[in-house]
Amino acid sequence: MKRFLLVLSLILTSCAPATLPLPTLTPTLQLPPPATSMPLPTATITPLPTLSPTPDPYYTWSIDYLRTRAYGGGQIEFLEVMTQNLYFTRYLMRFPSDGLNIYGFADIPNEEGPHPVIIALHGYIDPAIYNTIDYTTHYADAIATAGYIVLHPNLRGYAPSDNGDNLFRVGMATDVLNLIALVQAQSGGTDPLRTAQPDRIGMWGHSMGGGITTRVLTVTDDVRAAVLYAAMSGDEQKNYEAIRQWSGQTRGLDEINIPVEALNRISPMYFFQNISAAVSIHHGTADALVPPDWSVLTCDQLTSLGKNVQCTYYQDMPHTFYGAGDQEFIQNTVQFFNQYLKTP
Repeated sequence: MKRFLLVLSLILTSCAPATLPLPTLTPTLQLPPPATSMPLPTATITPLPTLSPTPDPYYTWSIDYLRTRAYGGGQIEFLEVMTQNLYFTRYLMRFPSDGLNIYGFADIPNEEGPHPVIIALHGYIDPAIYNTIDYTTHYADAIATAGYIVLHPNLRGYAPSDNGDNLFRVGMATDVLNLIALVQAQSGGTDPLRTAQPDRIGMWGHSMGGGITTRVLTVTDDVRAAVLYAAMSGDEQKNYEAIRQWSGQTRGLDEINIPVEALNRISPMYFFQNISAAVSIHHGTADALVPPDWSVLTCDQLTSLGKNVQCTYYQDMPHTFYGAGDQEFIQNTVQFFNQYLKTP
């Protein structure tokens, strides 16, 4: 029996599964997958705006601008004969100026030329009562009788001329500069300007017209001789202050707020060094409108710059001469033009 139990024990022992040691588990370190290389964000650079210089609101009135721009275009038209005498024929004329139609009269000598050309400019008159044949006509006629073509425009704003921008009377000066260019281009043709001498151009201006003449002289060298008759100042501050006073504060108001620096670029006085023309200044000592001192100052400034200037003052003559003083002035004017426009 013992033997049987022993055998049975051995059999059971051999059939039992072997006890195997449990494997040692080494923990696996799970690293995160390598980071994907992401592009860095690109900074958007907004360029700074290009700064344009602030437009100069006064530049187109300045002497520098007037000296750089072009003039002319179109032609002077002679619309009808207004009158005729032994010495000259007067025509109604019209010419273009910066899109405006400017009218006036032209005295053309009847005698075949060649003839120097004088551009004659009237002073201020109330535009409501102005007429093409105005108070300066007898001066134009006297000069024409002496053998000159005289062109007398109705300045812009004076009917039937068109109106246009004219601060500091720069628009009127532009009309004259356009007229000079047209005379030069049109001389030698077949119309009444055929006898004009384009290299012998003079100017004559009274009061406001004298101020416009002064501006033109600082802009162009195409004028050889100029008469300033009781002319406005070359200093535009003096002019607009006087205009406001004369008009009872109704004119000159647009000019009062112009900065001094801009006035200095607009006023002819600061550009007298540009003048190449011979200048003849005439003023009455009894002028109660335009101070004689203004002409004295212009005379002194031109003299100090070494310019060719003659200055004549007429005792007891008012703003517009009369009688013997007026006749003396006309004689002096013709002699001056003869000296600088008819001699070689």
